[in-house]
Amino acid sequence: MSRKLTFGYLYDFRNPPQWRKPWEKHYAEILDVIAWTEQAGFDGAWVPEHHLAEDGYMPSPLIALSAIASRTKRLRLGSAIALAPLYHPMRFAEDCAVLDIIAGGRLEMGLAIGYRRLETAAYGVDFTKRGRIFDEWLRLVTRLWAGDMVDYTGPQFSLSGAKLMPPAPRGRIPLYIGGFGDKAIERVMRYGDGYIGSEDVCTRYVDLLRQKGEDPSSARVRITGLFTVVAHDPEKAMDELAPYFHHVNNSYGAWFAEDKRVEAGDGLAPLTLEAFKASSIMQIMTPDAAITMFRNLQQRMPLDHYMMMMPPGLPAARFVEYAQVFANDVAPAFG
Repeated sequence: MSRKLTFGYLYDFRNPPQWRKPWEKHYAEILDVIAWTEQAGFDGAWVPEHHLAEDGYMPSPLIALSAIASRTKRLRLGSAIALAPLYHPMRFAEDCAVLDIIAGGRLEMGLAIGYRRLETAAYGVDFTKRGRIFDEWLRLVTRLWAGDMVDYTGPQFSLSGAKLMPPAPRGRIPLYIGGFGDKAIERVMRYGDGYIGSEDVCTRYVDLLRQKGEDPSSARVRITGLFTVVAHDPEKAMDELAPYFHHVNNSYGAWFAEDKRVEAGDGLAPLTLEAFKASSIMQIMTPDAAITMFRNLQQRMPLDHYMMMMPPGLPAARFVEYAQVFANDVAPAFG
C-alpha cells in the first residue's frame, strides 16, 4: 500500500495568555517559520479553524492561507480542517478559487462538520443539521468549481445564477474530508479526494473501505499527528515541549467535553502536566524510530502526507531546531 510520503506542519496561530506576544509580531513570526520550512524541504503548511477560543485559535483560515501563499512558492497549503457548515457555498467556492490562483494551484482543503455547539450557535447554524448542511454544501461547491451555472433551492441554501468568475484554475480544489463515522466515509467516497484525521481514525477509514468492498490502495489518507515530535534526546525534549503540548491537549479535551462528545476527541481529556507527561499522548521519537513508524504506517494505509504541528507558545527558534532534525534525519528516508 506504500506510496510517496511527504511531510508538513499545522499552524493554529494560537497565542495563549501565559506566553502571549503582540498579535502582529506573533503572526509575523509564524509566517517567517512557514517560509523557512519550505526552504528546509517540507511539503505542506496547514491551518485549522475554531472560534471563540481564548487563546486566539485561528478563526479565519482562508485569510491566513492567503498570507502563506504570498510568502511561499512550492508548499502545498490548505485547511486542516475548515468547518464547512459555517460557510456559504458560493462565498467559499469563490474565495478558494481566488486563493488557488494566488497560490499557483497549490491549494488543498480539509473539511468537516465540526463538533462544538458554541461555534454553530455563534454563526446561527443549527448544530443538529450540520451533517445535512455539509452534504448539500458539498454538492453545490463541487458544481461551482466545475464551472456550472447553479440555480438551486434546497433545504439549507438557495442560489440563483451562481457561477464562479474567475473560475477555479484546475476545475476543482482537492478535498480531504474528516469525521468519525460511516457518514464521513461516504462523503469521502462521493465528494472527496481523500480522508484526513488522526491515526486511529484513518485506520478506521481503511477498515470501512474494506468492509464496503473498496480497494484501500486507491484511496488517500492524511494523518494529523498533532503530538508527534522527532528529537535526538526524547527525554530532554519532553521536559522542554510538554508544557506547550499540554496546552493543546487540555484545550481540546475541554472542547470535547462541552457536549459530552468523547468520541470526537479520541479520548483526550484535561490532565495535570505531570499526568500528561506520563501518558502516551506525546510521541517523541528518535529519527530512526520515526522512520520505522512512518514506514509501518505506509504499509497499513495509503498515507500520502503526515502533518505535525507547531505547538502554541513554543518560541519560533526552538521549533525550527526540532523541525531541522526532522528535515535532516527523517525526511530524506522518504525522498
